[in-house]
Amino acid sequence: MDKLIPFTVNDLAKVTNHRSGEIKFGEKMITIPKGTDILDFLKESEAKYVLLGIPEDIGVRANYGRPGAASAWESAIKSIANIQHNRFCKGSQIIVLGKINVSELMRDVENLDFNDIDDRSKLSQLVEKIDKEVSHVIFTIIKAGKTPIIIGGGHNNAYGNIKGTALAKGKSINAVNFDAHSDFRILEGRHSGNGFSYAYEEGFLKKYFIFGLHENYTSKSVLDIIKKLEDRVRYNTYDSINIREEKDFTNEMISALEFIKTDSFGIEIDLDAIPNIASSAMTISGFSIEQLRQFISYFGQHKNAAYLHICEGAPDLDNSPNNHLIGKLIGYLVTDFIKANHEKV
Repeated sequence: MDKLIPFTVNDLAKVTNHRSGEIKFGEKMITIPKGTDILDFLKESEAKYVLLGIPEDIGVRANYGRPGAASAWESAIKSIANIQHNRFCKGSQIIVLGKINVSELMRDVENLDFNDIDDRSKLSQLVEKIDKEVSHVIFTIIKAGKTPIIIGGGHNNAYGNIKGTALAKGKSINAVNFDAHSDFRILEGRHSGNGFSYAYEEGFLKKYFIFGLHENYTSKSVLDIIKKLEDRVRYNTYDSINIREEKDFTNEMISALEFIKTDSFGIEIDLDAIPNIASSAMTISGFSIEQLRQFISYFGQHKNAAYLHICEGAPDLDNSPNNHLIGKLIGYLVTDFIKANHEKV
């Protein structure tokens, strides 16, 4: 855990807006005291959920995407700290672990050009370094019996989430991904577009369901690969559900859960599936925020839900006065998950 920057009680105080007569999450969330063994603290704490930030966009850059996802953690933690602690959801259920230290890697990436073959190779190597750190931290959290909620970074971090969870569980896991893209592209060096294909190839990912693929942005080669693997990799499309209305959103959630629920599974959320959310691959057409919240609530309530990962949101790319709203959206998604997951079925 050398690359972890712990979130301190002082950090929490700085982002919490205290108000007379109110109790905010920031006044109740738990931080790990300095000098305390992290694993021991996690094991002994009664809080069930562990917040982890990954402030990077290296995997996005390596996948020809727009940088900016590195800012999601900072925006999200400010919003989460100021949610009301009440009977519906309690801040005391959450340990704010901190963020993975990627500052050196982010400096290394500044002068790299993804159009250059040698630089692309360097970008992939940097992503592999992040993979190692993410999988190690997730392994530690799961091993302590806690549920990670991972915020920020590109979707390359799905690989580390899946690997860390699988190693802690001692067997491969499943995943459901709310995404406009499959992120199941060829093994051409690590980036944000192949986290799931690498996890599958290396035996950490058993079954994978992609929820809401955009038909215009999924290549024939990826569709052909998925067709060959249909016993273990399945999908539906946004177009078939919300445009042509051939399929029903709720029924599709039921089918996806049936496919993955037999083993522990990760819930992966790519914010580029939501229209007009600043992200590396922003869209103007997609599912609503309400549908996304329903999705998280539905999958979060199952006993085999092992973690939640919210990625690709990029407040830095939103030049409007409302760029704080991405953090606010992430706050809603985090509490939707906790409310549903607290009463597992």
